[in-house]
Formats: sequence, structure tokens, C-alpha cells
Amino acid sequence: MKIVVIGGTGLIGSKLVTSLGERGHEAVPASPNTGVNALTGAGLDEALAGASVVVDVSNSPSFEDAAVLNFFETSTRNLLAAEEAAGVGHHVALSIVGTRRRHDIGYFRAKVAQEKLIEDAPIPFSIVHATQFFEFARQIADGATDGGTVRMPPVLFQPIAGDEVAGTVADVAVGAPLNGSIEIAGPQSFRMDEFFRDALTAWHDPREVVTDPHAHYFGAELDERTLVPDDDGARLGTLKYADWLAGTDAV
Repeated sequence: MKIVVIGGTGLIGSKLVTSLGERGHEAVPASPNTGVNALTGAGLDEALAGASVVVDVSNSPSFEDAAVLNFFETSTRNLLAAEEAAGVGHHVALSIVGTRRRHDIGYFRAKVAQEKLIEDAPIPFSIVHATQFFEFARQIADGATDGGTVRMPPVLFQPIAGDEVAGTVADVAVGAPLNGSIEIAGPQSFRMDEFFRDALTAWHDPREVVTDPHAHYFGAELDERTLVPDDDGARLGTLKYADWLAGTDAV
């Protein structure tokens, strides 16, 4: 099949293109870097010609509330219109766990808006809700840093390797449309403060992790289960963070 990957040159997109290609599919990376811009619509018609599946793993360049909402609403409308015109039979989107639980977080509201557009469109669809990626752990710690301390809430946290996210999205893309969603998460659940305390030790990072129930994530305080799957039906990866870290150059 020809499968177009929107955001196909990014972290998950590049892994997804590789995974689909290894399965014998024609995986086309589509992003501003390749002349395809879902936000403006530029290049979409040409990229989607002959495509059976479109997978959207793109992300907003800005997480400011209005900007991220505009990005997901506009790009998704453009994509769905181009897909309908091209006769695409399956739209797959990567979203995040917890979007429907926290309407006070702007990024989550934007993802809900994206999902609703997909659900209301005539194109068969699948939505994959993933927990946070291992690859973003340092970025999260940096964003929570205040001087020499990293302030983290003691809520549940279940990150997953980007390779396993891409593998699951590839499975979904080549399968029949779910016309619904699935959740994926890492194999281990931690307290967020404890995860980062151990991670900074593994990184040989001298910053101190301070447990703070009021610490913000995406601009809001977190509930106990904001960042973990809703129930026991989630698909779990097998790669543990410590093993992933040992196999990277990130230490």
C-alpha cells in the first residue's frame, strides 16, 4: 500500500516510515521538509494521490493554547478534505493518553478538537493514544527545572519508547480501521517524581528532584491518573526505560 505519513520526518514519523518500509509498503514521509504542509494545504493533493492510508503524527511548533488549537484544527481539516478527494480509505492519528480527562490543559483541548474532527468525518479512522515518550524525558526535566532543582508531582507516569509507539502505529495503519481508539503505554508505571529522581541519577545529572504536588505539566497541575491509560485494556510495550537508556547515547 501507499501510506502517507504526515510529520514523517520527525521523531515518530521517521521511525514509522522505516517500519512501514520494512513491511514492504510504500511509505511516503510528508512534512514541510519534503514540501508538504498540512497547515497551509501546500503539496497535500500531490502527496495523497494514490494513497490508501494517511497517518498523522505531526505536532504543533507552538504549545501556546491558541496556536496549538489552530494547528490541529486547521491541519486536520485540510488533511481530511484532501483525503476525501483522493479516496483515502483509512485515517490514522497519533494522540496522547488522557486528552478527554483534562479540558483545562490547552494542548489536551487541541487534541480533543482534532479527534472530534476525525470522528465526524466520513473517512474510516483509527486513533492511537500514547503515553509520553522516553525520548522527551530530558526535555520534561528541563522544563520543570528551577535553579538546581527539578520540581515533579508524585503522580503516576508510564512512558514508552518511541520505537514501540511507531511499531504500534504501523500495525494499526496496515490493519482494518478501528473507527475508535486504542491506548499504548510503557511496561512500567512509576511515580513521576521517583522516575525523574532515578533518571537524573542515571544521567549523572547533579540537579535535585523535589516532590511538589502542585508542579505544573503543560501549564496545569496533574491528577493521579492524568498521564496513564484509562484501564487495563492498554497495549503495553516491553522495553524498560533503563534498558532503553543503556542502548542510547543519551547517558
